[in-house]
Amino acid sequence: MDTSAFGRSSLGRSSFSRSSLSRDDLDAYCERIGHPGVREADAGTLRALHHAHVHAFPFENLDPVRGVVPSLAPADLMAKLVRGRRGGYCFEQNTLFAEVLVALGFRVTRLAARVVLGAARAEDRPLTHMALLVEAPGDPRPQLADVGFGAPGAPLEPVPTAPGEPSGAGRRHRLVRVPSDGPLELWSLEFRTEDAWQAQYVFTLAPFARPDFEVANWYVATHPRSPFRRRPRVLRLIPDGGHLLLDGRRLVRAGADGRVVERELTGEAEVRRICAQEFGIDVPEGTVLPD
Repeated sequence: MDTSAFGRSSLGRSSFSRSSLSRDDLDAYCERIGHPGVREADAGTLRALHHAHVHAFPFENLDPVRGVVPSLAPADLMAKLVRGRRGGYCFEQNTLFAEVLVALGFRVTRLAARVVLGAARAEDRPLTHMALLVEAPGDPRPQLADVGFGAPGAPLEPVPTAPGEPSGAGRRHRLVRVPSDGPLELWSLEFRTEDAWQAQYVFTLAPFARPDFEVANWYVATHPRSPFRRRPRVLRLIPDGGHLLLDGRRLVRAGADGRVVERELTGEAEVRRICAQEFGIDVPEGTVLPD
């Protein structure tokens, strides 16, 4: 991989130039994710924060299910994810993570991506995912950070932008250049399955601004065909390296050893109980759950 392409992404001119989070906000965030360590803007801190964040916050779409567009205002994200018993989806989680990183001294560029899982062609999917390109002061090599990809193959740690360096932490990812008809280089995040590399999403290095994601967030939360509106989807990591997934009334526990246990929940009351007990989130009032 030609990492100079990532170096030319003008991270210094990122739309994430300032953070509105206070010191108290940072303290509350670090306590919520269980990060008692250092807060220096370096690769080690980025890796530790990323790993802790994805283990602390579940992915969930309960606001769109109940007809509410999630707020991306930092104060609202602090109230919902950090000080409340909730998770969120990509726009919420990566917006919050970027605010934290900028407050600590990292340089961040927001990227918009097309999720290609299950798609015949990348062009068939809109730009409805958010990821982050992050650079630490003094480190010429940016890394791809993404704490809000609600799929079993989501990265647990930042993904290096150097060739032959797939990320680890129990899951392997890499970035590869893919063919494109456009003027910008197109990159793919790939996840290593048992026997192959599987593309997760594609993106260019074009920076996107806050209003771009406000529009995408509104579209994903309100479009009649959006999968985020149709049924609850809640996902969290479990201690053995696997994951727990609630998809409608279907509850799936997948262990790191490949063992999968699946069952159908009996109705709304059990869905609410499982959300509280297994995912650690309180289902907001007005959420219509499958009965």
